[in-house]
Amino acid sequence: MSTSNIKYLLTGSNGFLSGYILSKISPSDITTLDISNADIVCDLAINKPYIHENIDVLIHAAGKAHVVPRTENEKQLIFDVNVQGTKNLCTAFEKSGMPKAIIFISTVAVYGLDFGENITEEYPLNGTTPYALSKIQAEHFLQEWCAKHNVTLGIIRPSLIAGKNPPGYLGAMIKGIKSGRYLRIGDGETKKSVLMAEDIARIIPKLAEIGGIYNICDDHHPSLAELETLIANQMGKKRPLSIPYWSAKCLALMGDLLSDKFPINSLKLDKLVKPLTFSNEKAKRELNWQPLDVLNNFKIQ
Repeated sequence: MSTSNIKYLLTGSNGFLSGYILSKISPSDITTLDISNADIVCDLAINKPYIHENIDVLIHAAGKAHVVPRTENEKQLIFDVNVQGTKNLCTAFEKSGMPKAIIFISTVAVYGLDFGENITEEYPLNGTTPYALSKIQAEHFLQEWCAKHNVTLGIIRPSLIAGKNPPGYLGAMIKGIKSGRYLRIGDGETKKSVLMAEDIARIIPKLAEIGGIYNICDDHHPSLAELETLIANQMGKKRPLSIPYWSAKCLALMGDLLSDKFPINSLKLDKLVKPLTFSNEKAKRELNWQPLDVLNNFKIQ
């Protein structure tokens, strides 16, 4: 399926990822949906949108992410947006007419891993956070719904996402290095899978054709030291100072005894010093997709 003469619907169109998707598709070929400033204005968590035209491909990027819920209401909101919002969207299609394909932006968080290497799509979905569980439930719902209605389903599970002003871990790293409050632990050689945001837009046409579930990330899994150096150089900052692992371990043990408000504990330390990488071989093989090199393309602004 090429991008010509295809009508797309993009949810979460005001979000970080959607900016990259919108830059790759002609405005005349895409309808946007968000809670404001969109062609279709709708809060999917509580309402079913009115889809007034035939849609070939739904790109479902709307979702609640990068938040740690502190209350039961905040936890429920994640499920309302990510799960109920997906159901409301599909119900709307049952009234307006089915798309040919749905592309769902999921996450590698569904695997529930804090560390591991070369994780493939066959790994069980053991995620236990509200965010991971909501994405797992949305994936399962879409698999059943698309099978029932003969709609091609493509699910992508991105790793850390790099781009201008990125959210999540990379965004926190940038802020920390900019403020001078970021410390490297040990030699910083821990490797993490990262993906350029525009690679999601590049994978869409073929994914809409054949469907399937795919991890997507760069071929090269950069070390934290490589990412820190790249970011510091772009800001004209010195490389972050390093503290020995044993010092960080002592602080982490203190954090275990004190509270969640302490900046580090043993779990957080493990995430910083142990690798977490994913395999992109399935996407490269089946979709003929080649990711951009993060270290050569990541611009923080």
